[in-house]
Amino acid sequence: MSVRAKVTCTSLAGSWVHFDTVYETDAQKSDENVRFTKATPSGSIQLLIDNEDARKQFEQGKSYYVDFTQAE
Repeated sequence: MSVRAKVTCTSLAGSWVHFDTVYETDAQKSDENVRFTKATPSGSIQLLIDNEDARKQFEQGKSYYVDFTQAE
């Protein structure tokens, strides 16, 4: 099982990083974003990241893929 989501970093606050699912209904802007919007029209992920080097990898306003694979 594997599912991919596309999220946008909407806020960085201290060690907290917040992401919302991509929402785009205008196919002229991005066909890919429209496909992700249909699959996951709403959702959010909030992470507390203690590792500063890891946290610096995220930038507010940028989009990221999140892959979900079942843990064994």
